[in-house]
Amino acid sequence: MYSLGRNNMADERGDDRPAAMNAWCQESDEVSFQLTDWEEEANGRAHYAPRLLQHLPMGCILPKRQKNLGLEGDIKVYDLHAIIDPHPTTLIENSPTVLKYQTPHFRASARVRFPPVSGNDTWQIGWVQGCSNMDFTISYGNLGTSSWEIPSLKSNQQRFVSDSDGKHYPWYGCTTEVATIPGPTSCYSTFHLRMNDNFHPSITWDIPVRNSHQVRLTKLARDQSFTVWLVAMNKSTGQKFVLRTIKWRMRINIAVDETQPLGRRARLLDPIIQEQPHILEPWQNEVAPPEALRAPNANNAQTLIWRPTSGGEVVIVPPVSHH
Repeated sequence: MYSLGRNNMADERGDDRPAAMNAWCQESDEVSFQLTDWEEEANGRAHYAPRLLQHLPMGCILPKRQKNLGLEGDIKVYDLHAIIDPHPTTLIENSPTVLKYQTPHFRASARVRFPPVSGNDTWQIGWVQGCSNMDFTISYGNLGTSSWEIPSLKSNQQRFVSDSDGKHYPWYGCTTEVATIPGPTSCYSTFHLRMNDNFHPSITWDIPVRNSHQVRLTKLARDQSFTVWLVAMNKSTGQKFVLRTIKWRMRINIAVDETQPLGRRARLLDPIIQEQPHILEPWQNEVAPPEALRAPNANNAQTLIWRPTSGGEVVIVPPVSHH
């Protein structure tokens, strides 16, 4: 057996501190702005404010002057960064039963300034990640192939599946990935929000319906795409705003020479270095559809299927959750 091996649990990221918060009070004669796409201030400078997520068709590009009438002030995003570490996937051959690999990390970070909260509403700001495509096939020469699949994506029943940690929907995690602002507050608050993700699965050398030390594995190909949203959510009302949108992709191709001894069998193919993430401009922000915000997450929705060259397919690992 082998597992998809997602590194999306908080205790695996090496940093379990809560999102940094720095609040300050200030006197200001500044006019209050409603949340529109772009607003012109009195002195002619433009500032960006986020867009309303609710009441729009799923997956659409938001209209240009959509207003939010429910929150005073504006939310501002600074120092937005997204990167995939520029080093190759690491191949680990130290087991007679499985090949392991570890991909470089995708990392995203941003500083967010949140205005004072009136009333007793509680707001959360954090990272939401959805998987939109997963092609993951493992070839065993002329014996057949196995694949990890998310049925709802493969059948086009939905465009995304949540990639939450499975406990704190819709958020990707519960430490550096999200911050909470309980109202009322009279001060502006700033938060440094961070997330990271990578793959580290184990792949059996032999076909998945046998338990032996024979080497039948010949090739692995994985292509997975994600969208990450920086979201502000009112926990009291359910109102949500997309602040920024990031898209990223991970591709892994590995060839295996089954005649070679352990330690020299696997070889990484192109792309050796991953394509860097794409940060959408504020006016390109995309709505996070409902299925990206709720259970099941990708780990629980996936299934492992063995398709032999002769004979019918076999479900090796069924989904934990069904739609």
